[in-house]
Amino acid sequence: MSWRSQAIHTAFCENSRDTVRIKLATNYRVETRVLVQAVKRNIERFPEDFMLQLSSEEVDFLRSQIVTLKKGRGQHSKYLPYAFTEQGVAMLSSVLRSRRAIQVNIEIMRAFIRLRQCWQAMSSLLASSTHLRKSMMLNSNRSLKLFVSS
Repeated sequence: MSWRSQAIHTAFCENSRDTVRIKLATNYRVETRVLVQAVKRNIERFPEDFMLQLSSEEVDFLRSQIVTLKKGRGQHSKYLPYAFTEQGVAMLSSVLRSRRAIQVNIEIMRAFIRLRQCWQAMSSLLASSTHLRKSMMLNSNRSLKLFVSS
């Protein structure tokens, strides 16, 4: 599944095209309009593999897949919805100014620190393992020479 189809799937996973935008706004404890405004003001932070705005054809297709949507004027948003990838959702935490967004951003940074620490520990274990393997092969060769020479 391509990143575009994943983002579209994520945007429509709850049978409403505004659900994810509203849920993101709720999770970050900001109004939906504030979230959209922050994205528009920081559009350079959202490359196409972080966020996309659905085309009217995609919206129409997905609307046809959702049988519970009401038909008629004023029933749907007049703006095309955004769909965010995981990276885009994380980037939102750096452009929104709510306390929750700040907390999310701090936790993302802490996760990267933990990831780096794990990588360093794994590198150390790999080096130790390589050293141990070389020592075992050297001892094995010595034992083999002793066995052959006796």
